[in-house]
Amino acid sequence: MTLSIIPVHGIPEVRPRDDLVGFLLQALGTARDKIVDGDVLVIAQKVVSKSEGRIVRLADVVPSQQALAMAEDSGKDPRQLEVVLGETKQIIRWERGVLIVETRHGFVCANAGVDRSNAGAPDTVVLLPVDPDASAARIRDEIANRAKATVAVVITDTFGRAWREGHTNVAIGIAGLPALKRYIGQRDPEGYELRVTEIAVADEIAAAAELVMGKLDRCPVAIVRGLTFEDSDETAQEYVRPAARDMFR
Repeated sequence: MTLSIIPVHGIPEVRPRDDLVGFLLQALGTARDKIVDGDVLVIAQKVVSKSEGRIVRLADVVPSQQALAMAEDSGKDPRQLEVVLGETKQIIRWERGVLIVETRHGFVCANAGVDRSNAGAPDTVVLLPVDPDASAARIRDEIANRAKATVAVVITDTFGRAWREGHTNVAIGIAGLPALKRYIGQRDPEGYELRVTEIAVADEIAAAAELVMGKLDRCPVAIVRGLTFEDSDETAQEYVRPAARDMFR
């Protein structure tokens, strides 16, 4: 299998209620490219969130006593901490100024995905989509209707990892693509039966696409072309590990 990862440049600053799919199709037209059946569209969470209005001006935030106490302890902005707390289902760790939480989606990540970078305006933060899987499904349907192409969609965000330094793109929303490739019950060439191996396909796609998207290159969309996959109704919720199986809690 040979894959191509194609960055989509030329998408302007996205604001609430903007036509994100329209921006994407226009950028592809300018580049004399188009979406084709079997493509995987990898889209940065931030532009999805912006188009859906998931933006908060910190000037409008009144910090709670909890946020004020955490800010005094860490030196962080209490207004941003308040926004994070509002997106948090459970605080997993608050230590040395690092806040790891479980979001309402079930993701365990730093700061509930709330981020100031590339927010489009000063003193502004961007939140995760309310339902990233639903956002991916909506974009997939719009592409089918407007570009007449059957694609998969992966919405990504940058997460840290428990065992390793550095960050990587992961899938927080999936439509039309299996989340996991399961090898359980299959046998290797020596006859050993695989018992636990499940490959996080959408996460691997997200990580690969980040290589051409970058964090500062203003390229929020990439197309992964050449991947063979079956249509699937799996979502990013497949990646949410139950707390009882989470060795880090």
